[in-house]
Amino acid sequence: MSDTSTTAVLFDIDGTLADSNYAHIDAWWRAFRAAGESVDAWRIHRAIGMDSAKLLESLLPDASDEVRDTAKQFHTAFYSEHMPQLRLLPGARDLLEAVAGRGHAVVLATSAPQNELDRLLELLDAEQWITAVTSSEDVEQAKPDPGIIEVALRKAGVDAEHAVMVGDAMWDVESAKRVGVPCIGVMTGGIGGDELRGAGAAAVYDDAAALLEDLDASPIGALG
Repeated sequence: MSDTSTTAVLFDIDGTLADSNYAHIDAWWRAFRAAGESVDAWRIHRAIGMDSAKLLESLLPDASDEVRDTAKQFHTAFYSEHMPQLRLLPGARDLLEAVAGRGHAVVLATSAPQNELDRLLELLDAEQWITAVTSSEDVEQAKPDPGIIEVALRKAGVDAEHAVMVGDAMWDVESAKRVGVPCIGVMTGGIGGDELRGAGAAAVYDDAAALLEDLDASPIGALG
């Protein structure tokens, strides 16, 4: 991948390129029970992709910091059990290859902690197409805070008007919108197209494979 790209496509990973959202839901559901709390799985699903501190504030509004910290530690432990079974979503690697082949910088714009990110990068096996990667170490707050998008753009050396985001959650759409980057939504995270469009998604596809088939007509095709 050239270091002189003037355009970039930013990719969320969890739920967008890797089929990991439901592993996170299960890990959080078990973590809350282990911490002495009970949260319905559908409520957890709605919060997946959100900054973990915000997720905990939203789902455990009356809990102490100690209980929230305990739940977060349990989530890390339970999610690690899922990591060996994670798999890529349809078209994930092919889409990265195609985007890089068009001369766009490919940036993985995620706030995953390093241990999770290492596993996701191993799964993707796409180092040859990737220009830059973000992680939880780059920002204090994750999506919907726009910080991770700003870091991704800075690492790519590309302005917001020359970039497109691809994500599966409202948080991806909202964080990108806050810095002026159009966001393509994919439904592989379990969030419906109407809701993604309602959050401001520029286009919505079933998955990465469907986006790849329509690449020329998508906002990525409009990057030039």
